[in-house]
Amino acid sequence: MKAIIYRDNGGPDVLQLVERDRPAPGPGAVRVRVAVSAVNPTDWQARSGIAHRKLFPEITPHLDGAGVIDAVGEGVDAGRVGQRVWLFMAAAGRPTGTAAEFTVVPADRAVPLPDGVGFDVGASLGVPALTAHRALTVAEDGPRQLRPGTLHGMVVLAAGGAGAVGHAVIQLARWSGATVISTVSGPEKAKLATAAGAHHVISYREGDPAAAIRAIAPDGVDIVAEVALGANLALDLAVLRTRGTIATYANEGGQPVELNVGQNMVLNARLQFLVLYTAGPQARVAAVEDVSAAVRDDAMPVGEEHGLPLVRFPLHRTADAHRAVETGTVGKVLVDVTS
Repeated sequence: MKAIIYRDNGGPDVLQLVERDRPAPGPGAVRVRVAVSAVNPTDWQARSGIAHRKLFPEITPHLDGAGVIDAVGEGVDAGRVGQRVWLFMAAAGRPTGTAAEFTVVPADRAVPLPDGVGFDVGASLGVPALTAHRALTVAEDGPRQLRPGTLHGMVVLAAGGAGAVGHAVIQLARWSGATVISTVSGPEKAKLATAAGAHHVISYREGDPAAAIRAIAPDGVDIVAEVALGANLALDLAVLRTRGTIATYANEGGQPVELNVGQNMVLNARLQFLVLYTAGPQARVAAVEDVSAAVRDDAMPVGEEHGLPLVRFPLHRTADAHRAVETGTVGKVLVDVTS
């Protein structure tokens, strides 16, 4: 089979297209013929060595993808052969991700994908959707699982609604009944956030964004899903309601975070840092269950008309796919592996 590998941390040029033996699934695992692989920021950060030290002599990257199970290991229902699935955390703590024609993953990381839902949607779930779920389920006064109506009466602010996680926050929050506000940098991204389902879209570069958000939510925002904490914390606190939650999954731009302790104390604010890999099994199981339900309800489509443009590369151009993500390409970067 064809696979992308790297042996040393570094830039995109460390990625190589090679031939490898088709892997066999061990106990509790499944083998998936990968149709589409997705590139997340964490994938290039792991490759570069920013995220963590390389743990294996050779790594096939990419956490997320979608395809069809073609073999199962001992202890896995043989009826799963032929099942269409979406994959998450394929390369987390493991040397083999989805940037290969076949990959082996623990059976619970291969989630059934409804027949009417394309592999593009499946590959675009994973890290962004599960992270978005986590952001929406950590509030003190909020639910731990999502379904239509569970966020009714709540206001969610999705910072950076044109990004992959922001897009998923908008979709899941709207599906769950929240009023969704998104902040964006300009009109093109505003179109994407609106297409994703945001009820209100506000430019953080124009006018008084805090006043604009307060005009929509006079009592304040219940949950902020934050992608650039250092840059946006002052705005977040200006619009957060008492006992509200700022759930932050990134700090784009790298601006230092300066915390006004008194202001946060008066608000009884909750500042929740989150990353999928250490969220714990209970949170991940709930997220997979709820995201799957949203997918069955056709609540998480992708493509420019749904607020998340798809940027595609063939497998042999995986290095270019990494460059696209590193340079901030708007949309979801996908690698077409097999037809």
